[in-house]
Amino acid sequence: MDNNKLAQEIVDKIGGKDNVNSLVHCVTRLRFKLKNEDLAKTSEIKSLDGVATVIQQSGQYQVVIGPNVADVYDEVIPLLGSNVGGGEVPADDIVAAASTAAPAKKEGLFSRLIDVISGVFTPLLGLLVANGMMKGLLIILAATNIAPQKSGTFQILSIVSDCFFYFFPVFLGYTAMKKFGGTPFIGMGIGAALIYPQLLTIMQQKPLYYLFAGTPFSSPVYLTFFGIPVLLVNYATSVIPVIVASYVAAQLEKRINKRINVNMRMFFVPFLLFLIVIPLSFIVIGPITSWISLGLGAGAQWLFNLSPIIFGMLYGGLIQFLVIFGVHWGFVALSLNNLTTLGYDPITIMGAPSALAQGGAALAVTLRTKSKKAKATGWSAFVSSLFGITEPSVYGINLPRKKPFIFASIGGAVGGAIFGLLQIRQYAYGPGGLLTFLTIINPKQGFTSTIIFAMIACVAAFVVAFTLTYVFFDATEEDAVDAQVEQTAAEAKAEQIA
Repeated sequence: MDNNKLAQEIVDKIGGKDNVNSLVHCVTRLRFKLKNEDLAKTSEIKSLDGVATVIQQSGQYQVVIGPNVADVYDEVIPLLGSNVGGGEVPADDIVAAASTAAPAKKEGLFSRLIDVISGVFTPLLGLLVANGMMKGLLIILAATNIAPQKSGTFQILSIVSDCFFYFFPVFLGYTAMKKFGGTPFIGMGIGAALIYPQLLTIMQQKPLYYLFAGTPFSSPVYLTFFGIPVLLVNYATSVIPVIVASYVAAQLEKRINKRINVNMRMFFVPFLLFLIVIPLSFIVIGPITSWISLGLGAGAQWLFNLSPIIFGMLYGGLIQFLVIFGVHWGFVALSLNNLTTLGYDPITIMGAPSALAQGGAALAVTLRTKSKKAKATGWSAFVSSLFGITEPSVYGINLPRKKPFIFASIGGAVGGAIFGLLQIRQYAYGPGGLLTFLTIINPKQGFTSTIIFAMIACVAAFVVAFTLTYVFFDATEEDAVDAQVEQTAAEAKAEQIA
C-alpha cells in the first residue's frame, strides 16, 4: 500500500480528522492524541498493509509504521488540515498542538512522566545520534593518526562533535517549553543563561565560603543574589535543570498571560519570566537537580557494581518489553546523566545486543516462513534492527508469533550478561545496532580488546536468538497467523457493510 493510501486509511479508521486533537511522530510511530479512542477501529488499523501494530499508551494512540513513518506522517498532515483540537490550528502547528491539546484519557503520574520524556527528547534524537556518530568518527581518526589530536583537523572536528552537546540545555529549553505549552524561545533563553561563559570564569575564583561544609553536599559559594547564596554548577551538557526550569517557566507564563494586557505580552512576559526563573534556576532548581543527577549516576553505578552480570542479563533481556510499552525513552535521561556525571554510561549500553537479537529472530522467521507478507516484512525488519530500530522486528514479526520474541529476549539477555561481565561502557550517546561500536571506544585508550569482546557479545546475542528461533519455531504456525489476519480483515469488511 502506498503512503498516501495508507494515510487515508489510518485517518478514516481513527475516527476521521474531527477525532484528532494532535499528532507527532517519533522514529517509528505516529503518535495521535484522540478525542475519543473508542471511535478508532483498532483491529482494522492493525490489519493494514504498512502498519506493524497499534499501541494505546501514555494518553497516546500510537500507530507503529516503521522507518518510513516520516513519509506517512507527511501524507497524514494534509488530511487533518486545520481541524485539530476543535480550533483553527494550521497544519504546520499540529506538532506544537501536542503540548497543549487535552489528553483523551486521564493519565497516571508514570504515564505523564514518560510522555514528558518522550516529548522533550524525541525531536532531538536524530541530532543526539548524529553527535554520537561524529564523536565515534573523531575517535577513529585520532586512533588511526589520520587526524592527530594537536592537528587543526582534529580541533575543527572536535567543535563539530561537541557543539550540540555543549549547548544541549539551549535545545532542551526549546523542546521542553514546547512540550509544556510555553513559548519555546523563552526556554532557549533559560538554557543559554545556564551555560553563559562568564559562569565558568567566576567558578575559577576563590569561593566566598562553603555551604553545607563537612557534609557530602558541601558546595562552594562564589557569589550571592541579594544576600542569597548561589551554588554555581557547570550546566554544559546538563539535562534535568533546564527541563525543570522550563516547566516552571511554562506554568508561570500561563498565569502571567492572564494578567497582562495582550498588547504588552510580547515583551513584558519574557521580561518577567527571565527575571524570575533564571535566578531561581541558579539558586534552587540547578543545585537540587544537579544533586539528583549525581544521585542517579551514583545509583546506576551502584546497581552495576552490585552484580554487573545479573544486571546486564536482566536489562538486555527486558529492554524490548519496555519498547513495547513505549517507556524505553525513560532511560535516555539516565544515560545522559551518566555521561555527564561519570563520563561514561555502563547501563543503557547493555541493551545494544538486544537489537541484534531481535534482528536474528526476525531473520530466522523470514527464512523459515512461507508467508509472502511475512517474508517481505521480515527482510526490512531485519535490516532495521541492524541499525538499532527494533519496532518492525518486534511488532511486525516476533511478537505476533510469541516464541521468536521470547527467543530474542533470551539472546538479548545473553549479550547483556556478557556486556556486564566485561563491564563494557559507552563514552558517547549514539546509535544502536552495528553502529553502537562507535560509542564504546574509550577516547583515552582508543581501540582495545573491549571492542572485540563487545562484537562477540552482539554476535552471541544474534546467534542465540537466530538459532533458537530457527530450530524451535514451527513454520506451520504461520498458517494460523495468516488466518487470523484474514479473519480480522473479513470482520472489518463485514462491519463496513453493516
